[in-house]
Amino acid sequence: MTDSLKEKLIQTLQGEVSDAADTLAAASRDTSLFTRTPSLVVSPKDTSDVVALVKEIHTAKNTDKNVSVTARSAGTDMSGGPLTTSVVVSFTPHMNHVIEVGDDYAITEPGVYYRDFEKETLTHDLILPSYPASREICAMGGIVANNSGGERTLAYGKTEHYVEELDVVLSDGSTATFKTLSPSELEEKKQLETLEGEIYRKIDTLLTENADEIEARRPKVSKNSAGLALWNIKDATAGTFNLAKLICGSQGTLALWTRAKLSLITPKKHRAMLVIFLSDLNILPEIVSRVLVQKPESFESYDDQTFTLAVKFLPEMLEQMGFIKAARLGVDFIPEAMMVATGGVPKMVLMAEFAEDSIEEADKKASAARDALSDMPVQTKIEKNEKESEKYWIVRRESFSLLRKNLHGLYASPFIDDFVVPPETYSEFLPKLYALLTQYKDHFIYTIAGHIGNGNFHIIPLMNISKPENRKIVLELAPKVYDLVISYGGTTTGEHNDGIIRTPYLTKLFGEKMTDLFAQTKNIFDPLDIFNPGKKVGGTFADIEHDMLKKNQ
Repeated sequence: MTDSLKEKLIQTLQGEVSDAADTLAAASRDTSLFTRTPSLVVSPKDTSDVVALVKEIHTAKNTDKNVSVTARSAGTDMSGGPLTTSVVVSFTPHMNHVIEVGDDYAITEPGVYYRDFEKETLTHDLILPSYPASREICAMGGIVANNSGGERTLAYGKTEHYVEELDVVLSDGSTATFKTLSPSELEEKKQLETLEGEIYRKIDTLLTENADEIEARRPKVSKNSAGLALWNIKDATAGTFNLAKLICGSQGTLALWTRAKLSLITPKKHRAMLVIFLSDLNILPEIVSRVLVQKPESFESYDDQTFTLAVKFLPEMLEQMGFIKAARLGVDFIPEAMMVATGGVPKMVLMAEFAEDSIEEADKKASAARDALSDMPVQTKIEKNEKESEKYWIVRRESFSLLRKNLHGLYASPFIDDFVVPPETYSEFLPKLYALLTQYKDHFIYTIAGHIGNGNFHIIPLMNISKPENRKIVLELAPKVYDLVISYGGTTTGEHNDGIIRTPYLTKLFGEKMTDLFAQTKNIFDPLDIFNPGKKVGGTFADIEHDMLKKNQ
């Protein structure tokens, strides 16, 4: 079937269709624990190519139930989301244009790298504030597909808040534009005798009949990428209905988007950062509560492990920055090096950054936050410009990448990397988390960094994944961590999504009734299971074990 499908696609599409070994190998990995080698990689020229591809897959499905199509952009996903053994549709080679930037919006294709998207929007003094930490290497397809968020999410929210319209290709190869509809416009859509009309009819019924369950299972934390966002479709206040909000975060399991209209914001011009050195985790909830009163734009953190290892590998960190910048930053890091040398490393470093239209306003907020902590046993300092605060951002953003490159024989193993808990639970939750991690200290090292203002933590163990006993830990430790997270009202993923690694935990998180609604939603959009099977719906623990890397690659 693969050969005949390949020949049909070559004849039908303008873009490339390849089963060359190097092309397949490049598409077999993302930044997760997994590898899946596709049978074909298709690089469509435009939407008409995507339509033709999906129609051919739809036809092929009649004789080969294993054929499917999985979307891929930059391949920076940490969950295995863009991995498949069937057909990959790769958007970055051709569908990589920013189509338009308006007064408060941009229209983009999925294959645009975020760095290029931001260059375009900044010429209009606009940004998409939900960009992730991987902003230099990720693409817009994944940002929308994963409902990404990052350091500015605390003030501005995740990508779901900025997705206004999506042009999509549905599972029968038809096209639709999902956008905000009034009640009368929704009724018009429901009259269509097409797959689009059927989707509107059935999803509206599903939402109406299960409104109480959906609302009860809506995650109560401020960030979530787990499951399918059925709770986002209807805006009860405005009385509107928008399926683009459901496609956002669905990891290409419901439709393939080919054009997105995203709202943008004008960024504040000046920033001041309050840096807090914390030695007692018991007072963390109170510190966070007091600082949040001043509404920081971002509130980030990293732990003592990150701090110590970043200083250890400081020369490597500075090496790629140019001599003058590296020399300046090297001097700036002298106090941190002294902390490590004297054993005075804090348990956690917190970075609250305040953005305003003037430096005086930003400094006023940072000073007010510091004053609010005056009776707390912490050390603080205020950095009044971005050059002064740069070293803290370098550790926060770059330390994990640095460790991954320099700790030879250890492989980044993201399997408990993105959970969220309510900030008020920190004093109880964190000691229990550390106790769990300590049980496995002989098998891996780890660092903890995250968006402390949102309760979103990134824990990525570095371990020798070639050892069977270490691979076993992935299936042994994760349930314990997620049980703990859920017991404190949290969610398994705030930004990185479900993919292969977390789909099996959705029932644990949402319950059987809600996960059945996810399955019904998948069936409404994609009854033949054409789009990215095994993610969000149908993924198993056997998938995790089977597709995990067997050696350090």
